[in-house]
Amino acid sequence: MPRSITSIIGASLIALAVASPLITTPGAATGLASQSQQTEVVFRSETIDGIKIAYREAGDPSRPTILLLHGFPTSSHMFRNLIPKLAGKYHVIAPDYPGFGASDMPQAQNFEYSFARIAGMMTTLLDRKKVDRYAVYLMDYGAPVGFRMFAEHPERLSGFIIQNGNAYEEGLQDFWDPIKAYWADPTKENGDKLRGFLTLEATKWQFTHGTQHPERINPDNYWHVQYLLDRKGNQEVQLEMFLDYGTNVAEYPKWQALFRKHQVPTLLMWGKNDHIFPAEGAHPYKQDLKELEFHLLDTGHFALEEYGARIAGRMIEFMDRNSQ
Repeated sequence: MPRSITSIIGASLIALAVASPLITTPGAATGLASQSQQTEVVFRSETIDGIKIAYREAGDPSRPTILLLHGFPTSSHMFRNLIPKLAGKYHVIAPDYPGFGASDMPQAQNFEYSFARIAGMMTTLLDRKKVDRYAVYLMDYGAPVGFRMFAEHPERLSGFIIQNGNAYEEGLQDFWDPIKAYWADPTKENGDKLRGFLTLEATKWQFTHGTQHPERINPDNYWHVQYLLDRKGNQEVQLEMFLDYGTNVAEYPKWQALFRKHQVPTLLMWGKNDHIFPAEGAHPYKQDLKELEFHLLDTGHFALEEYGARIAGRMIEFMDRNSQ
């Protein structure tokens, strides 16, 4: 007489449980879940000076912290693939500045859009998170934000990871000429000349120029960035930021002196084909930082898009050496 379906299924399940490595013990399952939770990215916000500051966070807060500071015109979205790679071993925080990403965007006439103000807000965020010491990833706008934070509290920095972030006048080449004209004479006419930097064509160019394989750059990058740039009033926000960037140049000698004094361990990973922050801005760091690991990458401005895995690997090695 044939066996019942129930007995056949039961026997099969017993055999599978014995033979298959995919059947894990409760303890092993708990370990896998714990590891998954550590690398899971959560989206939070903190209200600072009445402004909602959005941020991404992952990893165990008891472990050393890496602060990721984004550039123009993007947000913490630029770190979407990097964060999970770091979070298995480190605590990671990636905020959006006011006017960027998911943070509030007060109108330019109602808020001081300045690098000094943003640096202060980022420090407040770390204070609220009870982060006393951290390493910082500095990219584009993230460099003056992070270096201003460093200048106020150099003792809190355990390391710099610098990716196309400038602190030397050698790094401000011809791309910056119309912006320098705006610094020298901040008229409406000179400001309007910069609106071309805020178009979809310019945004796409930032992500693809200098890359080895532009066809591999995910267009979601520039579509979502452009949506944010096209919000009512955001162009005026960006013009305020363009204008205030000039105040950073006056701080360069101060930051360079602090580099020499404090000798913060540094990993530099720089897209050498970047027309905005070319390699001429990378080399001067060698003059002031003795503990410098220096790498030029054959890519453009947003180096994470082509070299994300390599940058993540170097960062983990760097943090393993310098976060004790």
